[in-house]
Amino acid sequence: MIATSSMLQGEDRNTRWIALVSLAVNLFFIGTAGALIVRHYWTPSVMVSAPIDRSAGARIERIAATLPSSDAEIMRAEFRAKAATLDAARTDFERAVDRIRETFRAEPYNEAATRVAMSEARVTKLRFDELLQDLIASSAAKMSVPGRAKLAEYSPTRPASSLSR
Repeated sequence: MIATSSMLQGEDRNTRWIALVSLAVNLFFIGTAGALIVRHYWTPSVMVSAPIDRSAGARIERIAATLPSSDAEIMRAEFRAKAATLDAARTDFERAVDRIRETFRAEPYNEAATRVAMSEARVTKLRFDELLQDLIASSAAKMSVPGRAKLAEYSPTRPASSLSR
């Protein structure tokens, strides 16, 4: 009788260990599933950002948004006066980039034509940048000291909210 009772106790211990391990594994899976559910509902979703408008007007507006209102209006007025010239320069640059793309698609490929198209694109980009910088400089000449200070702090890579410190 003693031998059978010790065998039953051994089986009882094994059953307890199996039940304990099973409980631990189940708690692990439940915890993992709970963490995934919480993560899904509580983490911010990935934001899809809209493409940046690279037109001259949008660039000037992004700069003007960081300036005091009177200085922003000065910059907008300067842009309105020179908008046609800036837009034409931007269009010329876009056409030059399109010509580069056309040279890549050409059969047979002509490396010299690509280099010429790239050179033309650099010239038109430089012209656009010069006109944009001229507009900013002429606007700055009419701005207040705080407006020019804000203009000096402007960075296209920093969000506008970080500039208003």
